[in-house]
Order: sequence, then structure tokens, then C-alpha cells
Amino acid sequence: MALLTESRKKVGYDLPWGIRLLNKWKGLRNNRWGLGMREIFGALGPGFLVSVGYMDPGNWGTNLAAGAGFGYELLWVILVSNIIAIFLQISSAKLGIATGKNLAQLIREQFPRSVVIFLGITTAIAMMATDVAEVLGGALGFNILFHIPLFIAALITGVIVMALLGLSRWGFRNIEFVIIGLVSIIGMVYVYEMALIQPAWGQVALHLVTPQVTTASILTAVSILGATVMPHNVFLHSFLAPHRLSSPDAPLQEKRKVLRLAKIDTLAALNVAFFVNAAMLIVAGTVFFQHVNPVGLDLQKASVTLVPALGTFAAVAFGIGLLTSGLSSSTTGTLAGQIVLQGFLGKHVEIWIWRLITIVPALLVIALNIPSVEVLVISQAILSLQLPFTMVPVVLLTRRHDLMGGLVNGRFTNVLNVCITLVVTLMNVLLLYTLFWG
Repeated sequence: MALLTESRKKVGYDLPWGIRLLNKWKGLRNNRWGLGMREIFGALGPGFLVSVGYMDPGNWGTNLAAGAGFGYELLWVILVSNIIAIFLQISSAKLGIATGKNLAQLIREQFPRSVVIFLGITTAIAMMATDVAEVLGGALGFNILFHIPLFIAALITGVIVMALLGLSRWGFRNIEFVIIGLVSIIGMVYVYEMALIQPAWGQVALHLVTPQVTTASILTAVSILGATVMPHNVFLHSFLAPHRLSSPDAPLQEKRKVLRLAKIDTLAALNVAFFVNAAMLIVAGTVFFQHVNPVGLDLQKASVTLVPALGTFAAVAFGIGLLTSGLSSSTTGTLAGQIVLQGFLGKHVEIWIWRLITIVPALLVIALNIPSVEVLVISQAILSLQLPFTMVPVVLLTRRHDLMGGLVNGRFTNVLNVCITLVVTLMNVLLLYTLFWG
């Protein structure tokens, strides 16, 4: 009996309740992955830089088109897209951590020249389409809030983005802090707007888990996929994740730990993005579906239409969120563009060169006065069409033991990655068939 009592003391059963609770909290802080809460919070950053692309103005346009045109019908696409994004971004981060190189560099080193040229050109086109959406979103935000003409607002957006990127001279952590702050603003905007509406939650739950698509909604559905899972984010994550290593040749144990932290960071950031995207579509489906003609509806008209439905401050919040989205996503998009250009060319490229290249199409679209939602939906469809060409190299490279070493994908992960790539490719084939023969 004395021995039993002594053993109970050793494991802490006879300690006061408060002390036992504290010890449990310490155990939680140092969880089964061997990571403390301070380490986890310190690792947050790359995932949030990437997540900005999942809440960019392209998402605003496609979610508005989806909600206004089809109600809650396409909510399932957002859920599926987010699941695909999580697996793809973790694979991208793993690739960078294992090799110490980003995806563009590895493509240039590991694939034939003809493949490199093709992927380089298609990626550049996709990223230009991305930047059209992001600059346009920032300009629309300035226009909604301050009534600044779109063309001038686009130039202001470009200047502010370059100023934000200037923070990288003092380390990427400064940019990460700014982006996390901007993402928080976007999230708060939609927490506020969700509190103002009364959606049919039963229908929301039904359409979240019930896949359905028609010839009328296929373009919008694939555009949601393109707006959510974006090629430039895959390249960007493979560049950012290795920055948490002490050196590119860090030991395997350190790489495994950094990868675990990257998974937590990615899950946290992309689940925030999922909430924001779902909230966008739910707000649009509640306020606009069967109440407003979706044909010709753009983001400016949407902000005005919110006033009688939800009040003046809802329209102001909409403008603040859109401006924040445009500035943050254009910042990360420009950074990704520089990384991709340098990786494919194999030489240093000044960041202002890419900024200049990509802002021209955005200014041209604004000068031609093309409806914003139409531009955003088409630009995101272009991204989706390019996405399989980005996913295939990730699948092929992460299964190679000579590159990945101890972080090489297992059989289950390889099969899962192939299935995800096939799903994305099938949706794009369906889109092309519908556009040309449907």
C-alpha cells in the first residue's frame, strides 16, 4: 500500500487539483509533436502570406458571382478547393524544406528545357491574370471608399505595394506581421457582415456537402477553384517555408520539426481563408440572390446595394475589406512573381521589373472600362487552367527520394496528390468542353 501511495505521488495523482491542471497545460504546450506554443506562434507567417491569395479580389468577384447567380449552390466548391489547397500548400512547403530550393528553381534544374519554357510562360500568364485581379481590387477599394478614379487608384495601389515590399529589406518577418494584420481586417469585415444577415443555415449546410454543378454554373465553379488554389501561391510557399531552417543543409530532425510547424501554420491560415470565402458567398447569396439581377453586377454596385439591405457601414466595411484584400494580395503576388521569374531565368531580377510588367494589363483593363466581376471571373478561370501544370511538377518532385531524402512522400500521400491533380484537371476539361461544345 505504501508503494502504491508512493507511485501515485510520483505520477502526480496526489497533487492539488490546481497543480495537476497546470501540469496538463504544460503538457498541452509541449504537445505530442514536441512543439511549444511559443514555437507555434513564432512559426505563423508563411501560411498567412500564402493565404492572402485565397482571399484576394478574385475571390471577391467569383464569390459574388456565385452567390448572386446561384445562391448557396456552389458552397461545396469552396470546401473542396480549400481541402485541395491545404494538401497542395503543405506539399509545396515540404518540397522547399527538403531541398532548400523553391519550385521554380527545381523545375529549371530537373525538367527538359522545352518543359521549363512552357511552364515558365504559362505561369507568367497566370500570374499576370492574378495581378489584374489584385490591382483592380485595390483600385476598387479606393474608389468605393474615397471616390478616386479607378486608373489613378490603380497607380496608388502599385506605389503602396512597392512601399510594403520595401519592408523586406529588414527581413520577411516584417512583411508577415503586416500581412497577418491585413488578413485580420478582412476576417473582421466578414464577421461583422455575417452578424447582420440571417442566412438559411439549413441550406448552407446542405450545399456545403452536396456537390452539384450545371452548364450555367460551371464557369463560376471552376473560377472559384482558380481563385482559391492559385499557382503563384504554390511557388511562393516553396520559397518561404525554408526560411525557418537554420541553413539549407540543416539536419533531418530540424527539417521534420520545421515541416510540422509549417503544417500548423498552413492549417491555421487556410481555415481562416475558408471562413472568409464561405462568408463572402453566404452574404452574396443571402443579399443578392433573386433580389438583384446578377448580370452586370460588379463590386461597386454590390457595395451600393448593401446600403439598403445592411446599412451604410456594411458598404464601408465592404470597401475596407476589398482595399485590404487588394493591397495584401498584390504585395504577395508581386513577391511571388519575382521568385518565379528568378527561378525560371536563373538570375536575379529586381522586384520593380515584375511590378511594372504586371501592372500594365491591369491598367489596360481599367482603361477599357470592362465590368469588374467579369474581369475577375475570367482571370480566375485562367488561373485554374494553368493550375494542373503547376501541380504535376509538385507531385513528381515530392515522390523522388534523391531530392526529398527523409521527407519523401509516402505511398498514401502520392496517391492522394495524384487524385487531387486529376480532380482539378477534370474540372478544367469540363470547363473547356462546356465553353466550346456544351
